[in-house]
Amino acid sequence: MEYWCVNWLHDFPGDLVTIYSEIGDDGYETRKVHLYRDGRTVRADEQHESVEIGLSEVPVGDIAEVDLQPEFQASVVTRAMFEDAWKAAPWPVRGS
Repeated sequence: MEYWCVNWLHDFPGDLVTIYSEIGDDGYETRKVHLYRDGRTVRADEQHESVEIGLSEVPVGDIAEVDLQPEFQASVVTRAMFEDAWKAAPWPVRGS
């Protein structure tokens, strides 16, 4: 497993600003957390997805390539950092 933190650099008030992802050995996300500018959080796994949050349907690729994009700051984080974000976030509301 690998754990990523990706900050999305933008000024859109309602959109998410940070994504934590747990990446499996196959390159696919297994769990994900969204953090919003207003402090709201939400999490997802294979059984808990919504219109607001879901796992990537394709392998995520290389974190260095993500970090090269000017709108993102991406880094590998510890499992403990990911787990802290995971535990603090609620499941998505069904239908949203």
